[in-house]
Amino acid sequence: MALRHIPPIQCLLTFDALARLRSAGKAASELCVTTSAVSHRIRQLEAHIGFKLFGRADFTLTADGAAYLQHVRTGLAAFLQMPPRNASTGRPRLRVAITPTFCRVFVMPRLELFRNAFPDIDLILQVSIPLLDVTAEEADLEVRFGVGGYTDREHRLILSEEVTPACSPSFLNEFGPFEGFEATAEIDQARLIRSPLEPWSTWFTSCGLTREEPGTGSQFNDMGLVYDAAASGFGVALLRLKLGSAWLQSGRLVRLSSRSVPSPYKHYICWKPGALERWECAAFADWLERALS
Repeated sequence: MALRHIPPIQCLLTFDALARLRSAGKAASELCVTTSAVSHRIRQLEAHIGFKLFGRADFTLTADGAAYLQHVRTGLAAFLQMPPRNASTGRPRLRVAITPTFCRVFVMPRLELFRNAFPDIDLILQVSIPLLDVTAEEADLEVRFGVGGYTDREHRLILSEEVTPACSPSFLNEFGPFEGFEATAEIDQARLIRSPLEPWSTWFTSCGLTREEPGTGSQFNDMGLVYDAAASGFGVALLRLKLGSAWLQSGRLVRLSSRSVPSPYKHYICWKPGALERWECAAFADWLERALS
């Protein structure tokens, strides 16, 4: 049998553990992975061999599964000695288009957990432009930032946010104090950092103010750049509390109000119809949703 026809060893180990323990939780504990990873590995193995291994929710083996288990257990020691496959011999490749600050803040710090759970996936992350849904190349999954209601993709909400005004301590010392940043006089004495990704009208409306979007001042099309600019004393930014938590926790930014209001823009995981039938797409989508919960 050619090496490219041999299933990933992690899937075979998971199949053996699940058949033996008949509990996804116990198998996950033994293998030091999540129960979701157990499920995705079994789906991967079934997709590889072309038949169902378990016929019932109590992990009763199908006839094909029982026969296959004997082969797996007989050959498992030999399989464990084989080197892992590389991309040229059939590793699944997953392309994910993702907005830059979301990726830096939420994905990259957790990426080792995904790699440990799904070592067979070659993950390719590529930048997408927030609000415009433009990617450099075709992607299997997309993380979009906007108002939802997409008609060209199936999608699932993964992150909603609240916003509040914030600035650097030095800016506050120079231009403050501010008493909640809700009055026209306070807003007029500050420089507002602009971004199409977070309109100031959200905050103005919540304060009962009838004001247009500011037409002057520094402007950035990436939220990380907005927060870095505010931390450098450029002015007041409308901060997303989850996305911008690191800037607050480090003291680079300070809140100007104890109040926060919902942002009109949210993050969604999106895919073409049928894409989640591929186990690696479903694995990443489920992992990302859990990581943000």
